[in-house]
Amino acid sequence: MITASEFLGASILVVDDQESNVRMLQRLLSDAGYRQVTATMLPAEVCALHRLHDFDLILLDLQMPGMDGFQVMEGLKTIDRDPYLPVIVLTAQPGHKLRALNAGAKDFISKPLDLTEVHTRIRNMLEVRLLYRKLALHNSQLEATILERTQELRISEARFRSLTELASDWYWEQDETGAFTKVSGPVLEMLGIQVDALSEPAPQHAPQAGWNETERAALLKRISAREPFLDFLLSRQQVDGSRQQFRVSGQPMFDRTCRFIGYRGVGVEVLTDGH
Repeated sequence: MITASEFLGASILVVDDQESNVRMLQRLLSDAGYRQVTATMLPAEVCALHRLHDFDLILLDLQMPGMDGFQVMEGLKTIDRDPYLPVIVLTAQPGHKLRALNAGAKDFISKPLDLTEVHTRIRNMLEVRLLYRKLALHNSQLEATILERTQELRISEARFRSLTELASDWYWEQDETGAFTKVSGPVLEMLGIQVDALSEPAPQHAPQAGWNETERAALLKRISAREPFLDFLLSRQQVDGSRQQFRVSGQPMFDRTCRFIGYRGVGVEVLTDGH
């Protein structure tokens, strides 16, 4: 809702080439309690004044010499502020009303002026205008909040990745297609996948360690089903007969629309048997 103080604090510009009309409207607005009323008898000044003051309402006479109200409205449209043109036109010509509305005016007041009509149309126009401004401000603040939260999330995500890498023997991330986007440690070998861009090439003739295929298949099944897993045990037999055991954890990743975007996980070595 718009408060009485907000109504009476709205900025209003009166544009008319007749001094008597300007004085009458100024007096009418002042008697109603409006505190920020500006007036000009020079239509060429309107755009510059609106750029400077960003008026909540412009009362614009249509029939003026040199530059009429229609030309003023065309000039106002070039001001890069918002698409809402806060104009009520003043006219004694019934045929000008529809043309003025098509040109961008939001309402009209017929001449000779009826005080009740003037008060009513000004108040209705200001209510719409001020609500429009409040909505625009709210949307702007909401957008800023979303950007701030997004940045905080990115910082938190980066911190999480850093901590998980420090606290684990390996860390990996996959995109929604299963392609690895970040890898450290022996995870590619564990899953039986080689990605040249992300893994160091093994030395020629180097023996490959043997992972427990049953355990590895169970892990891949969980990943394929997009299930989280915690402290999943994996083991492998080294060529020298020693056995290693690892504890791995992972979780699927989703965006804000709940679309699956990939997987990430960590692992630590928990047992090494030597022979």
